Amino acid sequence: MYGNLSGGNGVTSDEPALTPDQRRELRRDLASVAARTRELLPGDFVVGSELRSGTSGLEATIAVQPPVGSIVSAGYAPTGEDEDVSIADDEREDLAMGLAASAALQVKQSFPDDESPAAQ
Repeated sequence: MYGNLSGGNGVTSDEPALTPDQRRELRRDLASVAARTRELLPGDFVVGSELRSGTSGLEATIAVQPPVGSIVSAGYAPTGEDEDVSIADDEREDLAMGLAASAALQVKQSFPDDESPAAQ
């Protein structure tokens, strides 16, 4: 199993369900963050986003796989209490910049101090 359980095993959430329009809006926002993150990084970084139902409600994740180093990800959990579940413009930019910086740091930390990726 190793953490690959889906949230549909009879587990219910107290979180209110999002409407189809809210889900579309959230997916659009996630795609926007992923696109902006791609703009900030070289092409050998892989960026993706996912919106899924988890055990505690809807979970949004944006992740970056650097060419070397560990995956960097950021999560967002909409409450569904408000009609507007979108991610604010400044928050989208902050997420993209934070993910890009963290992914770049993963690459930097993968090389010893006396070597750089360009030297190889």
